[in-house]
Amino acid sequence: MIRADRSRKRTLWQRLRLVSQGISRCRRCSRMNRAIVLFLFLASASCGVPKLESAACTEAKDAVREFYSYHFGHDMKFSPEGLKAREKFLTPEFAGAMSGAPTGTDPFTTGTTDIPRAFRVGECHDLTPERTESEVLLLWRDDARTEQRTIVIETVDKNDRWLVNAISR
Repeated sequence: MIRADRSRKRTLWQRLRLVSQGISRCRRCSRMNRAIVLFLFLASASCGVPKLESAACTEAKDAVREFYSYHFGHDMKFSPEGLKAREKFLTPEFAGAMSGAPTGTDPFTTGTTDIPRAFRVGECHDLTPERTESEVLLLWRDDARTEQRTIVIETVDKNDRWLVNAISR
């Protein structure tokens, strides 16, 4: 019983010595840990080269994201007024082709009355320096279902502005 009481009443110097022993042990371990982390970082950095997009793809993806942000933020069902509001994002040829879409459908996503809730712009591929294709992931999530589909958006650079030229489902 006396011994247990003595061990609880360590002096300040005894406590500091124990702490300093713990720190010195940690320093040895941390050096080894740093060496291991450095080795793993260098090994992983040398194994793969990051895939960087071209400037054209970056600009085209931004244009696609801007178009779909506008589209999802407004009434997505087709109407002549809605098409007129979206013409600034579309080539004249594509806007003309979309003018014949049935009212009440969404020609910019599924082409049907099944309207998604969200989107995400994915990978981009250069077709030519003035044409790209970007993947857009369409998402549905409600009590009845969780679903995703991918569509491909072709964009063209006209007068230093990237415009949607075609949608492939």
